[in-house]
Amino acid sequence: MNDRDDIPASAVIDRLFAVIESRRDADPSSSHTAKLFAKGTRKIAQKVGEEAVELVIEAVRGKRERIAEESADLMYHLLVLWADARVRPGDVWAELMRREGVSGVAEKAARGENREDG
Repeated sequence: MNDRDDIPASAVIDRLFAVIESRRDADPSSSHTAKLFAKGTRKIAQKVGEEAVELVIEAVRGKRERIAEESADLMYHLLVLWADARVRPGDVWAELMRREGVSGVAEKAARGENREDG
């Protein structure tokens, strides 16, 4: 066990989110995050999609280490998207808690989603 095993995942995400928000008005030439913010919502959303596809590819390949790496990339870009949309991690945690204990079928029905594939 190392020191990182004692840190809740939510604390890591909250810290990363704070860093991402601090880069919102930074110089795009010195910060990848600032460059994403400068390019706008469409580019940020595109990056989330690209990272999701890369993760899916590694999942199909079954490469555990690459799955972790691509998951980290996806999480980072998702957090940038949240920050861009002014959604805080706590907003997402609250929605997950609201759904806790509710069947997926019932939750989707409540949102009016009747598709079987999603």
